[in-house]
Amino acid sequence: MLGLLGFYVELDNRSGQSGSIHDAVRPVGEPDEADLVAYLEAGHVVLDVMESGRDVITGSDHRHAPGCSSLVTDGTWLWRKDFPHYLETHHVSLPETFLNHVRSLNYQMPAIAVAQFAPDYDETMPVVGWASAVPWQSTVTTLVPEPRVRDQ
Repeated sequence: MLGLLGFYVELDNRSGQSGSIHDAVRPVGEPDEADLVAYLEAGHVVLDVMESGRDVITGSDHRHAPGCSSLVTDGTWLWRKDFPHYLETHHVSLPETFLNHVRSLNYQMPAIAVAQFAPDYDETMPVVGWASAVPWQSTVTTLVPEPRVRDQ
Protein backbone atom coordinates (compact mmCIF):
# COMPACT_ATOMS: atom_id res chain seq x y z
CA MET A 1 0.00 0.00 0.00
CA LEU A 2 1.16 3.53 -0.78
CA GLY A 3 1.75 6.04 2.01
CA LEU A 4 -0.83 8.83 2.00
CA LEU A 5 -0.06 12.56 2.19
CA GLY A 6 -2.54 15.35 2.76
CA PHE A 7 -5.87 13.57 2.48
CA TYR A 8 -7.60 15.97 4.87
CA VAL A 9 -11.33 15.94 5.59
CA GLU A 10 -11.73 19.50 4.26
CA LEU A 11 -10.43 18.49 0.83
CA ASP A 12 -12.64 15.52 0.12
CA ASN A 13 -15.50 13.53 1.57
CA ARG A 14 -13.99 10.23 0.51
CA SER A 15 -12.36 7.77 2.87
CA GLY A 16 -8.66 7.77 3.71
CA GLN A 17 -8.55 11.20 5.36
CA SER A 18 -5.76 12.03 7.77
CA GLY A 19 -7.67 14.45 10.00
CA SER A 20 -8.18 18.18 9.69
CA ILE A 21 -5.82 20.32 7.66
CA HIS A 22 -6.10 22.97 10.37
CA ASP A 23 -4.29 20.62 12.77
CA ALA A 24 -1.43 20.20 10.28
CA VAL A 25 -0.75 23.92 9.65
CA ARG A 26 2.53 25.22 11.09
CA PRO A 27 3.94 28.77 11.28
CA VAL A 28 7.12 27.82 9.39
CA GLY A 29 8.10 24.99 7.11
CA GLU A 30 11.03 22.62 6.88
CA PRO A 31 14.35 24.29 6.00
CA ASP A 32 14.26 22.43 2.66
CA GLU A 33 10.57 23.15 2.01
CA ALA A 34 11.18 24.56 -1.50
CA ASP A 35 12.90 21.30 -2.51
CA LEU A 36 10.08 19.27 -0.97
CA VAL A 37 7.48 21.30 -2.89
CA ALA A 38 9.43 20.83 -6.14
CA TYR A 39 9.58 17.07 -5.49
CA LEU A 40 5.83 16.86 -4.95
CA GLU A 41 5.18 18.91 -8.09
CA ALA A 42 7.35 16.53 -10.12
CA GLY A 43 5.27 13.46 -9.20
CA HIS A 44 3.59 11.13 -11.66
CA VAL A 45 -0.13 11.82 -12.17
CA VAL A 46 -1.94 8.49 -11.91
CA LEU A 47 -5.54 9.73 -11.82
CA ASP A 48 -6.38 12.96 -13.62
CA VAL A 49 -9.51 14.72 -12.35
CA MET A 50 -11.06 17.59 -14.31
CA GLU A 51 -12.11 20.09 -11.67
CA SER A 52 -10.92 23.22 -9.95
CA GLY A 53 -10.82 24.11 -6.30
CA ARG A 54 -9.88 26.85 -3.89
CA ASP A 55 -7.63 26.88 -0.85
CA VAL A 56 -9.80 25.31 1.87
CA ILE A 57 -8.22 27.48 4.54
CA THR A 58 -8.32 30.93 2.91
CA GLY A 59 -10.85 30.42 0.11
CA SER A 60 -8.42 31.92 -2.41
CA ASP A 61 -7.41 30.66 -5.83
CA HIS A 62 -3.97 29.14 -6.23
CA ARG A 63 -1.77 27.79 -8.99
CA HIS A 64 -2.61 24.15 -8.19
CA ALA A 65 -6.39 24.72 -8.38
CA PRO A 66 -6.95 23.19 -11.85
CA GLY A 67 -7.24 19.43 -11.39
CA CYS A 68 -6.69 19.85 -7.65
CA SER A 69 -7.89 16.38 -6.61
CA SER A 70 -5.93 14.53 -9.28
CA LEU A 71 -3.74 11.87 -7.66
CA VAL A 72 0.02 11.98 -7.88
CA THR A 73 2.69 9.50 -6.76
CA ASP A 74 6.37 8.75 -6.55
CA GLY A 75 5.67 5.02 -6.38
CA THR A 76 5.90 4.97 -2.57
CA TRP A 77 3.59 7.84 -1.54
CA LEU A 78 0.31 9.18 -2.93
CA TRP A 79 -0.94 12.79 -2.69
CA ARG A 80 -3.41 15.17 -4.31
CA LYS A 81 -2.16 17.50 -7.01
CA ASP A 82 -2.88 20.51 -4.78
CA PHE A 83 -0.88 19.18 -1.81
CA PRO A 84 2.25 21.19 -2.77
CA HIS A 85 0.17 24.36 -2.39
CA TYR A 86 -0.68 23.52 1.21
CA LEU A 87 2.94 22.69 1.96
CA GLU A 88 4.38 25.91 0.51
CA THR A 89 1.58 28.21 1.70
CA HIS A 90 0.55 26.77 5.06
CA HIS A 91 3.65 24.67 5.87
CA VAL A 92 1.57 21.58 6.66
CA SER A 93 3.42 18.93 8.61
CA LEU A 94 4.89 15.94 6.82
CA PRO A 95 5.56 12.43 8.16
CA GLU A 96 9.19 11.87 9.10
CA THR A 97 9.24 8.73 6.94
CA PHE A 98 8.27 10.82 3.90
CA LEU A 99 10.93 13.43 4.69
CA ASN A 100 13.60 10.72 5.03
CA HIS A 101 12.44 9.10 1.79
CA VAL A 102 12.61 12.30 -0.27
CA ARG A 103 15.89 13.43 1.22
CA SER A 104 17.44 10.00 0.56
CA LEU A 105 16.50 10.49 -3.12
CA ASN A 106 18.16 13.93 -3.09
CA TYR A 107 14.76 15.43 -4.02
CA GLN A 108 14.80 13.67 -7.41
CA MET A 109 11.56 12.04 -8.53
CA PRO A 110 12.25 8.38 -9.31
CA ALA A 111 11.12 6.46 -12.35
CA ILE A 112 8.45 3.88 -11.51
CA ALA A 113 8.37 0.31 -12.81
CA VAL A 114 4.68 -0.08 -13.57
CA ALA A 115 4.60 -3.84 -12.88
CA GLN A 116 5.96 -3.28 -9.36
CA PHE A 117 3.78 -0.22 -8.68
CA ALA A 118 0.43 -1.55 -9.95
CA PRO A 119 -0.41 -3.80 -6.94
CA ASP A 120 0.18 -0.93 -4.48
CA TYR A 121 -1.92 1.39 -6.64
CA ASP A 122 -4.77 -1.13 -6.83
CA GLU A 123 -4.68 -1.67 -3.06
CA THR A 124 -4.57 2.07 -2.22
CA MET A 125 -7.27 3.42 -4.52
CA PRO A 126 -10.25 2.07 -2.51
CA VAL A 127 -8.70 3.49 0.68
CA VAL A 128 -8.75 7.02 -0.78
CA GLY A 129 -12.29 6.57 -2.05
CA TRP A 130 -11.61 5.61 -5.64
CA ALA A 131 -12.80 2.00 -5.59
CA SER A 132 -14.58 2.63 -8.88
CA ALA A 133 -11.50 4.14 -10.56
CA VAL A 134 -10.27 2.40 -13.66
CA PRO A 135 -7.82 -0.30 -12.57
CA TRP A 136 -4.21 0.46 -13.32
CA GLN A 137 -3.67 -0.55 -16.90
CA SER A 138 -0.85 0.83 -18.92
CA THR A 139 1.10 -0.09 -22.00
CA VAL A 140 3.97 1.90 -20.52
CA THR A 141 6.42 -0.23 -18.55
CA THR A 142 8.16 2.62 -16.74
CA LEU A 143 6.93 6.05 -15.65
CA VAL A 144 9.79 8.47 -16.14
CA PRO A 145 9.70 11.90 -14.49
CA GLU A 146 9.73 15.01 -16.63
CA PRO A 147 13.02 16.90 -16.61
CA ARG A 148 13.00 19.26 -13.65
CA VAL A 149 13.19 22.96 -14.48
CA ARG A 150 14.52 25.07 -11.63
CA ASP A 151 13.64 28.73 -11.16
CA GLN A 152 16.40 31.02 -12.29
